[in-house]
Amino acid sequence: MEPRVDYAFFIATLGGAFAIMNPFVVLPLFLAVTHGMSPAQQRHAGLRVAFFSAVLCAVVAISGAAILKFFGISVDDFRVAGGLVLMTIAMGMLSGSGSPAHEAPAKAQAMAVQEPPRADVSFYPLAFPMVVGPGTITAIIVYMGQAKAMPDKMAVAAAFGLVLAGLAVVLFFASTIGRHMSQTLRVIMTRLMGMIVAAMGVQMIAAGLKAILPGLAG
Repeated sequence: MEPRVDYAFFIATLGGAFAIMNPFVVLPLFLAVTHGMSPAQQRHAGLRVAFFSAVLCAVVAISGAAILKFFGISVDDFRVAGGLVLMTIAMGMLSGSGSPAHEAPAKAQAMAVQEPPRADVSFYPLAFPMVVGPGTITAIIVYMGQAKAMPDKMAVAAAFGLVLAGLAVVLFFASTIGRHMSQTLRVIMTRLMGMIVAAMGVQMIAAGLKAILPGLAG
């Protein structure tokens, strides 16, 4: 009997991917970095950000397990560490201060905004580390580690692919969306996603500790 897709796993992965790579959280920085560009240049930059992010996600998905094995780190060890990283990111989102673990460094952001519009900032700091930062890398490796069969691995790829497609659409229409998206709405969405990311971090830490320390499971 052929293995079937676990749709609950797919939905959970999709929700996690959206919470971490939320296009509407990326949007304000994208608008700041591309300030001064024409709408056509912004659309081009948005598509490049989505492309570079997809390439980075694919590299992590393919090589993540091999990297862990090389350093002698188990998926459960990484799950606990990754959960702590996600908790750090979530605290920054909930406080409204952002998180250096997920966003581009402040100095890099300032330099990117000050550079002339023709400068290509699609890869750094937008695709990396703003979109594909430690949180995204952690989530991909953990989800791929949980996917035992090929259908589940394809489900992980599909979930992140859908979020990246959404990112491409949002950044393509960034100038239009930015005019209609109030600061209040941005704050509310960031706080909501922060709670989801925090819950993901707790879940990862709990699952990792149960595997590392079986006595905790009772």
